[in-house]
Amino acid sequence: MNLDLLLTLAVVCLALVALIRNLAPPDAVFLGSAVLLATAGVISPSEAFAGFANPGVITIAALFVVAAAMRETGLLRAIGERLLGKARSEAAALARIAAAVVPASALVNNTPVVSMMVPIVLEWCRRWRVSPSRLLIPVSYLAIVGGTCTLIGTSTNLLVDGMMRRAAQVMEAEHLEAARALESGIGMFEISWIGVPVALFGVAYLFVVGRRLLPHRKELLEQLGEQRREYLVEMLVEPHCHLVGKTIEEAGLRHLPGLFLIEIEREGRSIAPVGPDEVIRVADRMVFTGVVSTIVDLERIPGLVPAADSSYVVAPHRQRGRRLCEAVVSPTSPLIGKTIREANFRAVYNAAVVAVHRSGERIKGKIGDIVIQPGDTLLLQVGAGFARAHRNNPDFYLVSDIEDSRPYRTDRAWIAIGIFLVMIAAMASGMLPPPIAALLAAGGMVAARCISASDARHSVDWQTLVAIAGSLGVGVAMERSGLAAHLAHSIVQWTSAAGPVATLAAVTFTTILLTELVTNNAAAVLMFPLALHAAMELGTSPKPFVMALAIAASASFASPVGYQTNMIVYGPGGYKFADFVRVGLPLDVAVLLITVGLVPVFWPF
Repeated sequence: MNLDLLLTLAVVCLALVALIRNLAPPDAVFLGSAVLLATAGVISPSEAFAGFANPGVITIAALFVVAAAMRETGLLRAIGERLLGKARSEAAALARIAAAVVPASALVNNTPVVSMMVPIVLEWCRRWRVSPSRLLIPVSYLAIVGGTCTLIGTSTNLLVDGMMRRAAQVMEAEHLEAARALESGIGMFEISWIGVPVALFGVAYLFVVGRRLLPHRKELLEQLGEQRREYLVEMLVEPHCHLVGKTIEEAGLRHLPGLFLIEIEREGRSIAPVGPDEVIRVADRMVFTGVVSTIVDLERIPGLVPAADSSYVVAPHRQRGRRLCEAVVSPTSPLIGKTIREANFRAVYNAAVVAVHRSGERIKGKIGDIVIQPGDTLLLQVGAGFARAHRNNPDFYLVSDIEDSRPYRTDRAWIAIGIFLVMIAAMASGMLPPPIAALLAAGGMVAARCISASDARHSVDWQTLVAIAGSLGVGVAMERSGLAAHLAHSIVQWTSAAGPVATLAAVTFTTILLTELVTNNAAAVLMFPLALHAAMELGTSPKPFVMALAIAASASFASPVGYQTNMIVYGPGGYKFADFVRVGLPLDVAVLLITVGLVPVFWPF
């Protein structure tokens, strides 16, 4: 092994550890890795940053704007509400969700589809008293399988398409046939030959098997069920509070529904458990776990205020202009790794943290010292302009209904539909390359006022784009150093006796495993050069290997961290990590078998 190969292997391993253990956000990990490899001379600076000009990255950025415009005009919400409105049972709701989410995710990036469906599903569950844990994992899985059906359904397909076109341009003369197989990329509906069977099986699986494996946990917003989402909230007793001098029993804090007083912190010491005869004093910090409705009741007690955020508005005349809102921290949020106190919500978001919920566990310690993690649900006190300013903010996903949020631009809905259909037609017919069609559509949405220029900029998930571009630099380093060829040679050696189908199965399995541990885009970038070299060493066409890679990189069902849509539903559904393993692992295995079985049929070796 040469020095460049060993250095690249070390950087890739460190990057994987950082991603798996959530030591740093993906954009910092991959961009830092690319810079490190360029500094060491493994790749040139232009190769390290060439990912920012990759056609797939540009297309993804433009489609973020197109999807946001579809959301701003109310199209996605109208479709969801119309389909779910007449459902009267869990099975009927699941059928209607499948009918909406799968085709929508095939034509619009699946992440905004799930973001829009979550509050719609929650509202239906409140009305019919069905546990959202029975429906939210299916929403995510249906969006994932729907996204595999077309080129634009998921950023992974677009990314693989861009890598294929780039690889064809740089291939040497002796690999002319391989270059020809890759130069056309992935057609708009070419991947449908595998994506549609995967989607159909996914729908059937969720109806026949998946429903039996889903947990019966109640969603924990106010009106639902016996078990509710428990927030950790720390209340400070101010001098003018009328509870001062009363016992816990006399104050009525033992009889509020859905509330438990964990401890009282007084003068540096902790009182726990708290007895009914304990007398409340000034400056006591009372730590409760409770549901939203009960926390609202606590807030209404004069002189008892949340202590999590010093910027919380206390004055009654100022509180009238503020409201409570729930938000789930996204996996790319800059809040991750910071404490509530360090996050400085007032300066960044004009909001204050009231309480925190972390699915599956009771958070311990002072609430201000809690380190924010992906999937945490925050109860925020926000101003009237919060929804307008952050509706498309990728830092977190709003999951509560906001009563007086700005209206949708419904008068522009038909224009948005027209622009979207023209974009699809241009891509499907090959009239325009995907990046040009997507950029024209995004510009058309802004020009037609389907979305403002400001909202268009905010709708782009820049952290995801930086992570993808940085990871492409790492992928180039794997190829330049010989690491990809070395790993591919090992896989071919282990599987060559059984033929190319065995090698294809090994590549597909490794990609599925990797996407569960890191992210779908990272898995695609890291595995692409390996798949390419495996095909060339076998002397076969690379097309079946990269098509299998595209499907496998989206097969993140057994972990909430591998795919954004899983993270979106993680908190609102009250799920635990084991729920995804139990429901998603059989689906991972099925996707592996379908992919390995069908890919050679449509793209022969």
